[in-house]
Amino acid sequence: MTKLLPATITSIKVIIHLISICTLAYLYLLIDSNRLGADPVKEMIHFLGKTGLNYLLLTLAITPISKRFKQPLLGRLRRLLGLYSFAWVLLHLTAFLWLELNWEVSLLIQEVIKRPYLTLGMIAWIILLLLSITSLTVIKRKMKQAWFTLHRWVYVAVLLATIHYYWSVKSGLIEPTIYFVLCFILLRERSHYFKSLLNGLLKKCKK
Repeated sequence: MTKLLPATITSIKVIIHLISICTLAYLYLLIDSNRLGADPVKEMIHFLGKTGLNYLLLTLAITPISKRFKQPLLGRLRRLLGLYSFAWVLLHLTAFLWLELNWEVSLLIQEVIKRPYLTLGMIAWIILLLLSITSLTVIKRKMKQAWFTLHRWVYVAVLLATIHYYWSVKSGLIEPTIYFVLCFILLRERSHYFKSLLNGLLKKCKK
């Protein structure tokens, strides 16, 4: 198979930017035309959160796809997709805090403590925040091996985000179940890492 050129990766990045802009524009049109259903605030919050989850799953899909098709340059897309994932999730949280809680941060803290699905969502958000901050090249170089350890927490984030979405849906569980399947497949692709991690923990326990 022909290897992708750097110029092709640049073109794909441009397409990702365009798709993201179009998605945001589509949401605006839905809001402007009152086509978000009987509860537009809830639908908008779900739209933003689900879009963030979609980008996160795409981010995790890059590595297995690049290995399977022997396209190492595809790895250059991970950072962009990951940052977009955090951007959408940040909008998701902002919309919830603004439209549902009227900027009452104390109420947000109470809700996060009281509702388990919000607890998981907040933990996932914090992980993505840390990953976004440390995605800067200068920070990556300073962190060295610790950077790789930290960024493997994305596996925890995607699992928590998927559970958060599943719990937040009151009816119609087919779509959340599909997300669970996709999450499982992507984590299954990292089975070698989880096996090595488990072996390392078992060795420490035996000492």
